[in-house]
Amino acid sequence: MRPGFFVRESLRSMRRNAVPSFAALASILVTTLVIGVFIPVVQATNGAANAVRGRVLVDVFMNTSATAANDATARTDILHAPHVKSVQFVSKAQALAQQSKLNPQAYQALGYNPLPDTFRVTPDAPGDSQLVLAELTQGGGGTPVAGAVHDSMIASVSNSQSETNKILTVTRLVKITMAVLAILLIVASMLLIANTIRLSLFSRRREVEVMKLVGATDWFIRWPFVLEGLFLGAIGGAAAIVVLAVAKLTVINSLSSTFSLVAHSATISFIPLIIILMACAISVSTLGSGLSLRRFLRV
Repeated sequence: MRPGFFVRESLRSMRRNAVPSFAALASILVTTLVIGVFIPVVQATNGAANAVRGRVLVDVFMNTSATAANDATARTDILHAPHVKSVQFVSKAQALAQQSKLNPQAYQALGYNPLPDTFRVTPDAPGDSQLVLAELTQGGGGTPVAGAVHDSMIASVSNSQSETNKILTVTRLVKITMAVLAILLIVASMLLIANTIRLSLFSRRREVEVMKLVGATDWFIRWPFVLEGLFLGAIGGAAAIVVLAVAKLTVINSLSSTFSLVAHSATISFIPLIIILMACAISVSTLGSGLSLRRFLRV
């Protein structure tokens, strides 16, 4: 039998069951859209999270009376502390210049420089910022620890770990929410495809019985239904890709000139994304068809 016979039979079945076919197609479309958004969003949030982790610093503030010799001694001590990767020195003059740009009137009214010399310490790993903080504050709360820096000219030490944890928590929540939504939609799409194939089988149950009686093989009967599921998946996936392409051209490209996160996120290029989405759409529809055929093609 020629392949055109199976194609015609599958198209005829889709026309007979237009409403459930449309529902399955719409479900595939929405699922593919969510996956198409999910992949770049996860990549962007991972990139943002890694960037945030890379900016976890420990600030060491010197006493305002610290001299250049005190700064040099403190720098040497900090560099020799465990878990310290690098140290950047910001003099009180540099700090004043930076803060004056943000709020010039406030610092002009003071008439003097209240800011201390500062060391910006980068840990050797983002998760070690608390260890560096403990080492530079004698264990936190004044409790000495091995390897801690004991320098009376260090006024205080702080880090941005709490703010970093909040940002990382938000990014994790975004990824988990998108993943759960994608899984739910994949399951719903598979069930809708299975239900559509089941309705097709039910409407043609007499034909199937006759074909079995005249000696038709199981796969001869199955192929039109398999192709029906594939067509629904391919059409739904293609429609979702068109929507994503329009959104990319009209929304994402315009936002990239405004938001640096959108512009600089290292995300998957559009061509590989299209291949992945079409593979996902066809795989979901095939699994749905297989589920239905296995359970309901018993004649």
